[in-house]
Amino acid sequence: MPLSINKYAEGIVTPRTRQVTNQLRNFPDAVNLTIGQPDFPTPNLVKQAGIQAIENDQTTYSPNAGLLSAREAVANFFQKQYNATYDPETEIIMTTGSSEGLDSVFRTILNEGDEVLIPAPTYMSYETMIDLAGAKAVFFDTTDTGFIPFPERLESLITERTKAILFNYPSNPTGAIIPQQTMNKLIAVLEKHDVFILADEIYSENVFDGKHISFASYSSIRERLFLIHGLSKSHSMTGWRVGYVLGPAKIMQYVTRVHAYNSICANLPGQYATIAALEKSQQSPNEMNKAYIKRRKYIYDVLQQLDIDVVLPKGTFYIFPSIKKFGLTSLDFTMRLLKESGVAVLPGSSFTKYGEGYIRISYSYALPEIERGMKRFKNFVEQLA
Repeated sequence: MPLSINKYAEGIVTPRTRQVTNQLRNFPDAVNLTIGQPDFPTPNLVKQAGIQAIENDQTTYSPNAGLLSAREAVANFFQKQYNATYDPETEIIMTTGSSEGLDSVFRTILNEGDEVLIPAPTYMSYETMIDLAGAKAVFFDTTDTGFIPFPERLESLITERTKAILFNYPSNPTGAIIPQQTMNKLIAVLEKHDVFILADEIYSENVFDGKHISFASYSSIRERLFLIHGLSKSHSMTGWRVGYVLGPAKIMQYVTRVHAYNSICANLPGQYATIAALEKSQQSPNEMNKAYIKRRKYIYDVLQQLDIDVVLPKGTFYIFPSIKKFGLTSLDFTMRLLKESGVAVLPGSSFTKYGEGYIRISYSYALPEIERGMKRFKNFVEQLA
């Protein structure tokens, strides 16, 4: 009998984004506007805290849930920022990035055959994580509602198989945020249904217009809510791989066990850096956001000049214009853009089928690079027209 591998792992395919990024080595002069990674350095105070931890030989294991002082810093941040009270001893764990935290929650709450509702277009990794847990992602369309999940549509899709609903706002790839009035209506729907709520709010500090409303602000869903968060975007710490999960104590004890067998604990110098970020570097996101606003305006203005349909993003550092009028699939558009004009962006089809007909442009790059890329983009579009 031939050896086999896990059926869920066997079903994993290479992300469609790689079909673009893998080509970049063949185009050394290409302008890369694909990656969701801030181009800023980690704030100096934060770096120094990590360096000091290493110099003090604080490079061992921490408790599985993380340093209590780090969890206290997270609790204080959410209390101050969103008036959300969490017990650092029983309701917060430090994780190896927010992705590992989300995976640990999925593997704790999902059983084979369960379904997870997700507004789409959305981040490409969610579906794979859910698949690996033996469950199924069910996406619902937001392209006709300004990329905002309408409560009535959400409620119509909840079935007896729905175990959880996952929200990612501010949204990757669209940059949309959920307005207060819509949030209130969503919460009213969630209050009526016995499902878990997962909120990936990793971009919460990268909001330019309006205000981020955290799901953690609503006490009525508190015992079914898992908040996924970290510092990768707010403090330019993608490579530090430190995140955190906040949730109800009765279930977080199990999430902690799954996390413990998965990665034991978050890296210790990174946890000390997290304390410094949350306690001494609160203004860092605002400084980065000033640059993102200028970059966003430049790209948006070019798209407007080209008469390309686009919703102005209110958060993150992505913009998600429609390319439907050109009669090309999003993958064909992006591949031609790369090969003919030397600009790399991501096809909307990478963000579920509801992203087809769109492209994602990242403005986490310096403005001169964005200007260079958008000039090429403009010439490409004019030639298509």
